[in-house]
Amino acid sequence: MISAASSPSSRRHFIKATGLALGASSLPSLSQSPAIKKTVLLHSAWAVKNIGDIGHTPGTLRVLEQHLPDVHIILWAAHVNEPVEAMLRTRFPKVEIVQGKLTENDGPVQKAIARADFFMRNSGMGQDTTFMVHCRKVGKPYGLYGQSYFTDMVSGEGAETRIDHLNNASFIYTRESKTLAILKAANVKTPVLEFGPDGCFGIDVRDETRGLARMKKHGLEDRKFITIQLRTHTPTSPGVDDNRPQKLNPLNPTPQMIADDERRAKVYQDLITMWVKKTGLKVLIAPEVYKEMEHNKRFIYDKLPPEIQQHVVNLDEFWNADEAASVFARAHTVVCHEPHSPIIALANGTPIIHTYSEFHSPKCWMFQDIGLSEWLPEFDSTPAEKMFEILMSIHNDYEGALAKVEKAMAFVHQKQAEGMQTLKKLIS
Repeated sequence: MISAASSPSSRRHFIKATGLALGASSLPSLSQSPAIKKTVLLHSAWAVKNIGDIGHTPGTLRVLEQHLPDVHIILWAAHVNEPVEAMLRTRFPKVEIVQGKLTENDGPVQKAIARADFFMRNSGMGQDTTFMVHCRKVGKPYGLYGQSYFTDMVSGEGAETRIDHLNNASFIYTRESKTLAILKAANVKTPVLEFGPDGCFGIDVRDETRGLARMKKHGLEDRKFITIQLRTHTPTSPGVDDNRPQKLNPLNPTPQMIADDERRAKVYQDLITMWVKKTGLKVLIAPEVYKEMEHNKRFIYDKLPPEIQQHVVNLDEFWNADEAASVFARAHTVVCHEPHSPIIALANGTPIIHTYSEFHSPKCWMFQDIGLSEWLPEFDSTPAEKMFEILMSIHNDYEGALAKVEKAMAFVHQKQAEGMQTLKKLIS
């Protein structure tokens, strides 16, 4: 660029040398120049054997697309398989997808971060800070969208360093009030520290062909079946232990863990039995996590009386989040020990019951935070009879239940818009 102090001769030399012998009146104005697109890198796609970990990505991409339509999005996908990638590319053809490790010098991930104007970590429980370290090293602003943390993120060895990285974030949106309280109590001072919904709430992908075919195969009719899913103390993959202190997916569950799984399964067995006897309607044991399919069959389906089993479908094939969404959209109510089947259901207008166990993480509280505390029974202190009472309250006033879903999702949409306005201001 030529400075104001440049001499007339140097200006003439510049014009001649570049061949831009144009009159001043014919030079394009700044307002006529094409705008350079801003770029946001979204780190997401944590796993492919969990429809919640799959669902975060299309959910947040949809929210970004809606509120920042002129922004170029790069997805740094931690894990995708062929069906997940095909789903994402079909629904979001403009999104650029990169894979690789952050530790690879000048690799695809580092190059993508260098091109981005902002780094956004998508919803999850991960307490990793390596991306924060890298962003600070290269001077790239970053934010966390719809996060949950255990208390050891801000306590114990290394807490001061982790808190410093959190303080350097442009924003932290926690997907529930418990994590928000944990961070505030630790005196985290990021400029924006607020509630912001889990990214999965934005999901709008459907696989109607597969979903409707599966319903037809199993004789499931619109709004005439509930779905159910138990979470067990079992390893995520065969032979793989959980290295986290919480040991949520242990390779070798303790006798107490096994007893807890059996006790909770019995609550679900009783709930299913009461539902079938009272309504005559069906139940779909619908997987949120691949590893739970065999355990749900073993703990629930196999122990039901034959006359009840006739009304219960045990899904024996895992599905993608888009197919699950098509089925959940037509379910009567989604009952789940895990939180993301209920999120996908709510995003598709279906009532839910989240039978939570808080030790799995504080993410259970997001349903209370969006106004659905009456559909949030604590698993270990709520007998099957009480869960059935909640389910029948939905059944007996189904229009009222649908209205509650609509109201909760209106609040979610408001918070999504507020979060995207924050991001828009940061990159403008």
